[in-house]
Amino acid sequence: MFTTANHPTVTERDLSKLHQLVSDLFRYPTTPAEWETYKLTDAQITFFKQEGYLSNIKLMEEWQVTALNEELAAILDPHHPDNDLFYEFHSNESTDPNAVLFHALGAWRLTPGFHDVLWNPAFVMAASQLLGNQPVRFWHDQLFYKPAKHGGVVAWHQDYSYWTRTIPMQHLTCWTGLDDATVDNGCMYYVPRSHQWGLLDKPELAGDMEGLMAYLTPEQKEEFKPVPIEMKKGYGAFHHPLLVHGSYENRSERPRRAFVLNVFADGTTSNTDSTLLEGVPVITKGHKMEGQFFPLLTPPNWNW
Repeated sequence: MFTTANHPTVTERDLSKLHQLVSDLFRYPTTPAEWETYKLTDAQITFFKQEGYLSNIKLMEEWQVTALNEELAAILDPHHPDNDLFYEFHSNESTDPNAVLFHALGAWRLTPGFHDVLWNPAFVMAASQLLGNQPVRFWHDQLFYKPAKHGGVVAWHQDYSYWTRTIPMQHLTCWTGLDDATVDNGCMYYVPRSHQWGLLDKPELAGDMEGLMAYLTPEQKEEFKPVPIEMKKGYGAFHHPLLVHGSYENRSERPRRAFVLNVFADGTTSNTDSTLLEGVPVITKGHKMEGQFFPLLTPPNWNW
C-alpha cells in the first residue's frame, strides 16, 4: 500500500491546491533520461493519428490499482464528508434503476491516489507525445462505475461536443480500467477513424445508446464499425476528442470500474463567460486555462 506519512500537506482538505505528488503511489522523474523510459514508440503515435485512439498502454501496477479501488469504495458514498468537492456526483446518471451508471467529476480533489494519478509519469509522457510533444494541462477527471449484473450504458458520443467551452481543440482523453474490461462487463468501444468526421451534435450521455446515429450521414453510418477495447486493469486507452466511443451494459458477475483523465495542451483558453466546472471560478472568454483547477502536469519548460 502507498502512504502519505512523509507528506504533511496532504491534510489539505481540497487537494486541488497541491500541484505535485502527495503520496508515494508514483515517482515523478527529474531528468530527461528518466522521462525517456516512458516514451511511446513512433509506431504507436502513427497508429493514434490514423485511427484516433491508442489502447493497452500499461499505466499502473496491480498494487496501485488496489489502492485506488479502496479510495473509490469510500468516495462512492454520497455522504462522504468531502462529497461537496466533486464538480458533479451522480449515483446513477441513468434514469433506469436497472441500468446503473455511477459518474462523478472531481475525485482528484478528494483523495491522494486520485490526485496523484494526474502526475503518473507514464500518463504524462504519453499525453504530451499524443498532443504533439506539447506541455500538458489538466482539464478534469471522471469516475465511471458499472455494477455487476445491472450496469448501464455510456451512449455513443464525442468528448469535445461537451467541451466547446474551451478552444482551440487540442484535447485528449485517457480511460484507465480499475477492473479487467471485457465485452461482458461493458468495456469501451471505439469507432476507428471517426475522429475525421468533424464535430457532431451531442446526445444524452447515459441515454439511448444509439442516439448519435440520428446525426450521422449515410456515409458515416456505413463507416460505423465499433471495435471493443478489452484491457487488463491498470492499462489505459487514449483517444482523440472527436473519436466516437461508448460502452454497453454490464450484465456480468463482475463490476467495471474506471477513471478518466481529460487534458489539453498548455495555451488552451476559455470560450465562455459562464461556469466551466461547478464550483470553479469563471475564467473569462479568451483567457488562458490555468490556475488552481487546471494545473500543468509536465515539468516547467517542457521540451523533451
